[in-house]
Amino acid sequence: VQLVESGGGLVQTGGSLRLSCEASGFEVDMYDIGWFRQAPGKSREGVACIRARYGVKLYAEFAEGRFTSSSDSSSDIMKKTVYLDMTPLKPEDAGVYLCAVGAAWVPRGNSLTASIDLWGKGTQVTVGS
Repeated sequence: VQLVESGGGLVQTGGSLRLSCEASGFEVDMYDIGWFRQAPGKSREGVACIRARYGVKLYAEFAEGRFTSSSDSSSDIMKKTVYLDMTPLKPEDAGVYLCAVGAAWVPRGNSLTASIDLWGKGTQVTVGS
């Protein structure tokens, strides 16, 4: 059972990145899956999620209109890749982005909160000005 992120890197302000999260070892479609981020010295905040029920997508206010969640259509029920497309990126988007599986994803302030059962190790996003 694991979540493995990739796709982070250094990008200039206004640029784009696609983050990937490979989820495996469990029936991914049975769970809500999404992304958190954490900047240095700040609390972890929810960015986006795809709900298992009907595939409904939820975004933090700061992500709305700039970030897009999606997933592949794998036939393997024990493996799935989830994506987070981000554009245009701002300096304040920098941080470690972590894939997460959990429940009760809801808006709180300008971000999301959730009860997380499984975390990935994260991928670093750096945005140059």
